[in-house]
Amino acid sequence: MFYAVIAVMVLVVGVLLAGVFTMMKGGEANRKHSAKLMMARVALQALAVGLLGVMYLMSK
Repeated sequence: MFYAVIAVMVLVVGVLLAGVFTMMKGGEANRKHSAKLMMARVALQALAVGLLGVMYLMSK
């Protein structure tokens, strides 16, 4: 479970960096991908928080 949380957190950072670089690039790529990247990041963050919650409940 611990490695799943780490993997999801790494994915969050990857999507975050992809979004930042897309914004820096600007233009059509920014308009086309920024909303999708933001939604993916939010979903991955929710998954990470959920996994952390499950880990916490399992530790009790």
